This record gives sequence, structure tokens and C-alpha cells, in this order.
Amino acid sequence: MFSVRTLLLALSSAVFTNAAARTHRFQGLLAPIAAPPQISVPAAPVTDVNGTEIPPYDVLYSFEQLVDHKKLTAGTFTQRYYHTWEFYIPGGPIIIFTPGELNVEGYQGYLTNRTIPGRIAQENGGAVIVLEHRFFGWSNPKSDLSDESLKLLTVEQAIEDMAYFANNVKLPMPNGDQVSPTKAPWVIVGGSYSGALTSWVLNTKKEFWAGYSSSGVVQAARSNWGYTEVIRQNAQKNCTADIERVIDHIDKTFTFGTPAQIQALKANWNMGNITHLDDVAGALRYNLWEWQDLSPTSTRDAGFHVFCDALEVKDGVSAGSDGWGLENALKAWGSYWNETYYAQVCGDTNAVDCLGSYDSTQEFWHDTSLDQYYRSWTWLTCTQLGYSFDGAPLGWPTITSRLMTPPYSERQCTYWFNRTYPLGPTPAATLQTNLLTKGWLSNAKRLFFANGQKDPWREVTMSTDFLPIKSTETQPIAVSSGGYHCTDLITRYAQSDASIKQVQDLGMAYMGLWLAQWHAANLKMPMGKNATLTDPAGLPKPGAGKTIIPQTVIDSPPAAAPSLPASSGSKSSDGGRARFHVIPDPMVMDALAADA
Repeated sequence: MFSVRTLLLALSSAVFTNAAARTHRFQGLLAPIAAPPQISVPAAPVTDVNGTEIPPYDVLYSFEQLVDHKKLTAGTFTQRYYHTWEFYIPGGPIIIFTPGELNVEGYQGYLTNRTIPGRIAQENGGAVIVLEHRFFGWSNPKSDLSDESLKLLTVEQAIEDMAYFANNVKLPMPNGDQVSPTKAPWVIVGGSYSGALTSWVLNTKKEFWAGYSSSGVVQAARSNWGYTEVIRQNAQKNCTADIERVIDHIDKTFTFGTPAQIQALKANWNMGNITHLDDVAGALRYNLWEWQDLSPTSTRDAGFHVFCDALEVKDGVSAGSDGWGLENALKAWGSYWNETYYAQVCGDTNAVDCLGSYDSTQEFWHDTSLDQYYRSWTWLTCTQLGYSFDGAPLGWPTITSRLMTPPYSERQCTYWFNRTYPLGPTPAATLQTNLLTKGWLSNAKRLFFANGQKDPWREVTMSTDFLPIKSTETQPIAVSSGGYHCTDLITRYAQSDASIKQVQDLGMAYMGLWLAQWHAANLKMPMGKNATLTDPAGLPKPGAGKTIIPQTVIDSPPAAAPSLPASSGSKSSDGGRARFHVIPDPMVMDALAADA
């Protein structure tokens, strides 16, 4: 299985082809993004229900999408999509999926029954579409990714894209011009950001009859400190206990220590030349972000487990649940970082160039060429979604430094998009986004939410610890106790974890029930497949216990780190701007290897 780091490094290399140093520099800043896993496709020819060979899964089709749904005279652009009618029976549903913030190439696996969209199609006689999101891959309303162009990349435009596509597409399958939402039930499926888009579409548009949202990050949030809170709750206890100790030591030393003590602590990770202390503290989040790579089939050689073993296994003996203590954890973390991990993240690039975030003159901030998923995603987080990866508020345990606050992320927005933020950082418009989309207050009909208890994005999903959200018959919420980010989208994970199987089976039962309701209300339309229905009432309702986080903590602003002066080290060229840092979303957990 390829890790998130490997996949993102490959993607970075594809975007920044000039020099290894540029690739590694970009990689050093990469935070997790919120995208669903990729999965391979079968090699055999594709046939329809009659045994007739039809186009293979990797054929790309195009649709003329509106450039601006608020200005119809602005013209159209070409939006790419994959499509199959492998399981289609006239009258069956049209299932649409988007990978969200990545190039659609590599996501044709979602046409197949190796994934939830394909399983819905197989069980209900449906056809499947995998649609590329505007400003990702090669579906671009404009010729570059400049600030001016990206003004057309908004949550509102993405929602309208889905509805306009459904109403106007002429699919290449037989009678593909006769399956608009008035003539067939449309089901929207998504994972992570696209899982959120699933909810947002069903809460604002009428074209889609039902939806399946996996790990949907529905709530825009300036601070996403819950990301590592989920890791703290679910990772091995000895590891998190020692990480907490190290982070607490870092925060106290960087805040109250002498220059000599600060310099010695930076040197533990060979970061003595990094000027800004928040860059040092921020870099140590990278080991935690390895959690995103985990799945129900992960082994001990997965990146996060290797990191924890480096801290907790000494002379072949594992520490007890309380860990080995601060002294060992500092030494072990530093050794692992210096001898193994740094090269994986930065290659042979020096720490200042790889991990420092204050040089606004570096070229990658200003590269506006197309097919840069990270630039487009960062625009969304800077302007509308937030999701800064911060330390927990004071009064709650944290495994991320409290020097990490939204301003660290927001400063970087001014580097990426200096024309949009000429007067300095501005927080993302998360309140307006949640008012538009309803966020945690979703009340859509026929919307199934599937979440994983171990998903680091869970605190901004409908299964958050921050708000008591009830599962209902029209908006069921199911949680797999062994699930990670979007793992329920991959059907084979049902073989590895019983709770994921329960979530998938429950979701399929609701899809079958809701599609039957559409046909009952549209008797003049073809009935499609005579599917065998399973009553959801007779199935287990998987859920998981919540961690009780006091309301005083939930309501707290991000920990107010002191305004740290630059410490001894290399000179920064940040032009005197305030300190901040841009974040993206979590997840590109790819499941390619096990499906080959």
C-alpha cells in the first residue's frame, strides 16, 4: 500500500518538475488533504447486464459545465468524467461520485463494485459517474490558478455544478439522454470533502433523491484541533502519553526557556537553524499525520506504527501504557527523526528550505499553472473552510503544540494568494459557509452518514464529540469502531472489520429502501431492477462511544501562544508579516496494492 506521503510526493513531483529541492520544499509544507482513497480497477473487459462488451472504465468523457452559475453569459468549460453502465437496467438509479480535490484520473475504481458507488449500482441496477471537480485535474474554468481565476472556486459553485450536471448531461450509455432527475433517481456519493459536498448538495438542491456521505467533513472550522484529538483517543496509549510529555516540554521551553535551552531543544531534531519556533513545533506534526495512512489492514510497518515503536520499544521491550517518560521520548523521537524520517520528508534539502514557512519569495507560493491540487485546495481552506491543524485549547490534553494556532495557517494564505490578502491574513469565512451548507445542522432527507471512530477528521463530521447529533430514519448516522478515514467506501474492508461490514450493509439497506420509495412515487417510470430489499430496522446500528469534552473546552478559542520572537538561527525573509500557516484537509489513503 502506498502511503499518503508517497502519493503526495509523487503528485508534488508531477507538479514541480524543475528540481528535486523544489519538490522536497513543497513536500515539507504539505499537510493532509481531505480526499477519498484510490482503488484499482479489474483488468477484464467490461460487459453490460446482457453480456455485451461496453467501453472500459478508463474512458474519459466530457461535459460542458457553466463557468459561473451566477453569470450565465460567462460561457462553459470542459468538465471530465468517467462513466459505466455495467450494471444498468432501464429505470435504475444514476449514482454520481466526485473525488473532490484531486485529479479524477486514478478514481475510475469508483465505477466498480469494489466501492460503495459500484455496489449501489450492482444491487439496484444503476449506472455510475465519477465527475472531476472544478479547478482540479483538467476541469478548469480558467487557464490558470491565479487569485482572479480561483474566485470561481467556491463551495457554492461546486454545489451548483452537481445540480447542473444532473439536469443537463447526456450520458453516452443507451438512452443516456432520458435519465435526468425527473426521469430517474439520482444518488450522490462522496468521501471526506466530497462527502461533505454530498451533504451540502442534499441540503440545498432538489435534484438528488438520496446520498451516501463517508467521513464527510461537513462543518467548516477555523481550528481543526480535533484532528489530533482523535489520534490521541485511539492510538496506543504509551505512544500518546510520551508524545504529550514531549509537546508539553516543547511548549514550556519555547515559551519560558533561555536561548540556550531553546537552541538545545531545536537541535534534538537537527532544526537548530530554523528561525521561527512555530515552524519547529509545526514540523513535528508530520509524524502524527502518518495516522491518516492507516486502514483496517495496516501492519506494524505502517508509518505511524513505526514512529510509535521507535519511541516505545527499547531493547526489544515495549513500554507500559504510561510510556517510558520524557527523557527517553525526547532522545528516541530525535533519533528517529534525524536518522530515518527527515530524509523521507525532505530528501537532501536543508531543514530551513524544507520546513521553514516564512520565505514568501519562494517560487512555489506563486506558481499558478494548472493541475496543482494543493493550490486549489488551499484556496478553499483559506477562503471558506478553515481546518487549521492546531493544538488543543488550554485545559485539555494535546499531542500537537499549542504554538500551532489558526494565525500560523492564515499567514501562509497571504503568500499563496497575495492579491486576495493585500492587507494581511483574514480568517476563512467559516460561519458563512456553515450557514449556507448547514454543517452539523444538516436536516436533509434520505442522507446516510458513515463515519469511522478512528478517522482523524471525525470531529468535523456528523460523529463529532463536540455536539450531540442524533441519528434518524431519514438521516441515519453509522460509525464503524474499526474504521478510519473513508474506509467504508472500499467494499473489501468489510472482510477485515465487522463494524465496517455493518456500516456498509446498513447503508445499502437504506439505499434500497429509498430507491423503492422513489419508484413508488413515480409509477409511470420504468421500475429498474427488482432488487431484494433488506429492512434497515432489522440490522445492527453501529455506533461508538463519545469522549466527553467539557463545553468550556469546546467553546475556548485556540490556545493563545505567546508572540514568539525569532530565535537564533537563519534569517527569515518573511517581510515582517505576522506568523501563520496554511492547512489542507486529510486523506488520500490509497488501497491500490491489496486490490491488484
